[in-house]
Amino acid sequence: MRSYSLSLIVALLVLGCGEPDSGPTVLTADVPLHLEEHLEQATVEASEVPTDLPLPVEWSFDEPQPDWKPAVPFIPTTKPAQLTPVEDALRVTLTEQMKDDEGNLMGGLYLELPDWHREDWAHVVVRARTSEKVSSVVLGFNQREGSATAMDNAFGFDRPGDRADIVKDGKVQTYVLRADRSVGMWKGPWRQIGFWFFAEEPASIDILSISVSPKEASYEDSAGSRVEKRNSVHRSALYAHAPASFEYPVRVPPGGRLDVGLGVLRNDAPVTFRVIARSETHESETLFEETYVDKESWAQRSVDLSALAGQMVNLVLSTEADRVGTVALWGAPTLSGADKPVLPNVIFYVIDGGGADFMSAYGYNRRTTPNLERLAAQGAVFERAYSNSSWTRPSTASFMTGLQNSVMGGLLNWNDGIPDQAVTMAEHMHHSGYQTAVFTANPNAGTLSNLQRGVDLFREDWEDFAYYRELNHRESSRFLHEGFWEWRAEYPAEPYWVHFQSTDVHENFPAVEPFAGLFVGPEERRIWDEWNQKLRANGDHGVYSEAYEKTGIQRPEFFSLHQGMYDETLAHNDYQLGRLVDRLQAAGEWNNTLLIIAGDHSTRAAMDDMGIAVVEDLPPRWSQPMFRPTISRVPLIFVWPGRIPGGKRFTEPVSMIDVLPTVLELVGLPPAESGQGQSLVPVLLGTGEWQPAPVILDEFWVVPDTGELRGLIEVVDGRWGASLQINPDPDQKEEKRRPVPLLLYDLWNDPFCLATVHEEWPDLVEKYTTFLGAQWKAHQALAQRFSRSEEAPLTPEQLRTLRALGYIE
Repeated sequence: MRSYSLSLIVALLVLGCGEPDSGPTVLTADVPLHLEEHLEQATVEASEVPTDLPLPVEWSFDEPQPDWKPAVPFIPTTKPAQLTPVEDALRVTLTEQMKDDEGNLMGGLYLELPDWHREDWAHVVVRARTSEKVSSVVLGFNQREGSATAMDNAFGFDRPGDRADIVKDGKVQTYVLRADRSVGMWKGPWRQIGFWFFAEEPASIDILSISVSPKEASYEDSAGSRVEKRNSVHRSALYAHAPASFEYPVRVPPGGRLDVGLGVLRNDAPVTFRVIARSETHESETLFEETYVDKESWAQRSVDLSALAGQMVNLVLSTEADRVGTVALWGAPTLSGADKPVLPNVIFYVIDGGGADFMSAYGYNRRTTPNLERLAAQGAVFERAYSNSSWTRPSTASFMTGLQNSVMGGLLNWNDGIPDQAVTMAEHMHHSGYQTAVFTANPNAGTLSNLQRGVDLFREDWEDFAYYRELNHRESSRFLHEGFWEWRAEYPAEPYWVHFQSTDVHENFPAVEPFAGLFVGPEERRIWDEWNQKLRANGDHGVYSEAYEKTGIQRPEFFSLHQGMYDETLAHNDYQLGRLVDRLQAAGEWNNTLLIIAGDHSTRAAMDDMGIAVVEDLPPRWSQPMFRPTISRVPLIFVWPGRIPGGKRFTEPVSMIDVLPTVLELVGLPPAESGQGQSLVPVLLGTGEWQPAPVILDEFWVVPDTGELRGLIEVVDGRWGASLQINPDPDQKEEKRRPVPLLLYDLWNDPFCLATVHEEWPDLVEKYTTFLGAQWKAHQALAQRFSRSEEAPLTPEQLRTLRALGYIE
């Protein structure tokens, strides 16, 4: 048993210097107290990490691995995949001889195991690359015996397990598959591990390495804190090898309660959880006790501490298990009271792909957002708010940290999160006592960006069944709101900060009933479906696709219907947002809530640059500045009853990167140490001078071979918009290649940026080239404060959602 108390060690050091011993720091819960953040005030006792844990096992295919063999299909007429060693990998090739009765090509490989048990293992990690038509991989358990006499499923394993969609970009990608998940229940030894690949046509994939990690090996310390996931829910959690205890000196607030999720790693090793109160004047009292064994789910529990109100007690979180060293989890252990806080609640509501140009609250000619109109009348509206990038991941990371994309290192691949040194909005709020939660339907606004940090409860999926079904993004807002109210029932204390990011308008048409048909009738929808199928059969339906000439379909007519269906999904999201506000009012929380409604980018993701899609003469393909309104003009509305005057509208350009400093100042928290936005509080509250600043947009990719950044830095400065290209790609196709590094646009006379004016205004070209060059240098200097952590692998859930949202094939 290991025992230590950091607060005691500090006290002894102080005593040794001649200072009086003030005793351990007593924690208070004037605002919700997150126990996992106060380990330094706790006395922790935990079992030593078991020495007999299984070690990670890895096979690297840069050398021969003859034990890996082609998996045998269950249909005799279907041939096994071809396995071919190449320089650094094992190539799995699928041919026409591997087709099933539905026309799918499939095949895989397997390895004999020494009678493993799945309960001991956490994940199987596959590193692979392909640029071909391999679509997915499924983990297989134990080869099927015998063969089918008639046409049957060719899958060569007894049980299919976790699956992942394959990214076909030719780069090395890392895929994480759950080792303890399978379709159907089965017991007994795990005799073979296998992988089954699927392809649309003959193709190959190179496997660089395969590794299997044991569950408990990642818990290297006897006790600590980390983010843990159960039943699609991430929580900030305490963990310890049982028997163990965390003992905190606390003063219990009026109406005191402890809310916590119980979690375990194994179904075959039950853990008994106890909450005990100790004090000098009272004997130890067990307030809660439960034995728990479900490794799939959090068991949400609330412990009533109100009888101890006002007392200083040692609150003990204790665990026991028959199997010494069993890991036990306390998910988001939060001590709170019944008193109403001084700090306001904060709801940051981002409509993913929500374009201000298509909202009636911003003057659009369809009544798409009546609830936003109502909220806009109660708050302050910024007419010209811009996202900092053209799509979700760089944009969301920027407004959550107050840092531009290039400052945080640009984008390398699908799984490079924000640097550890970049403090997120959630972390600012959590460290100040806010309960924090995130409900997002887009992993680019979540774990792919490492934005789960500082969050008590984090969901980027809404139903467990969504794992096996196509995610219904058209009504994500409804599911996300339901998750929010479940969280409020489990953690009812205030203040809270919550981030929503809905995807109702992102890619999926038509809208759900009764919004389907609101602007596009059934016959028009039938015509659009027919056109869409013809266009996709001849290429795609993108603005610049040659499929329009091949099919004779008129692009403006097609996109006019496309726009109508987008408008219907926007109306649905607006309706759900209105219901959320109504329920906040009914719950008595509305008057103490700051609501910010925003977007991460405009309609481009769902509508392929709708602003130019309906014009007859398209601008050149190289002429696509990020500040085009249908790419980056987003809603930005602040509502705070009784604090922010209603009915105000501001026309000066502002940036989404201004949201973080504005929120921190509004709720009275210190500003971020490093931030590039400016607070909008002076203009919102009319409390002081506010000088509009040029809006900077910044989006960069890392060139893998050289590490240099390649991309665009742009500015919106009153009438003018300028876009400077940094390190242009020498291999870029001619139709996308810029004629000059800096493009200039007259936003007053050409708001959709259809024509450049750089030839007409050479003095302005020189001015903005110098200005943006200086901005770029400043960004690179600031970037020296930040470094990105190691690459994190893509999970199957992330890949499935990325595909459903249209980010990857």
